[in-house]
Amino acid sequence: MSEIKVRKPPEDEVKSMGIKKWHPWECEPSSFDWSYVETEICYILEGKAKVTTAEGEVEFGKGDLVEFPRGLKCKWEVIEKIKKAYKFG
Repeated sequence: MSEIKVRKPPEDEVKSMGIKKWHPWECEPSSFDWSYVETEICYILEGKAKVTTAEGEVEFGKGDLVEFPRGLKCKWEVIEKIKKAYKFG
């Protein structure tokens, strides 16, 4: 799926990104609709989730760097309690 980008960056890249300065967010297992007014980049610290868009589904979990494009409308399903650090950019 071209809308949402998911990759596992190497540890040295994670350290150089300054993730500790990003905003924290966590959520218990649940599902909800969401839309992105800005591009969001997040790093999954723990847990697992699935996001469904008109184009299909994307799953991600601990260690993944995920980019959601501005204007994306989707449904989140938090499968395992998730903790992430995020920034807009």
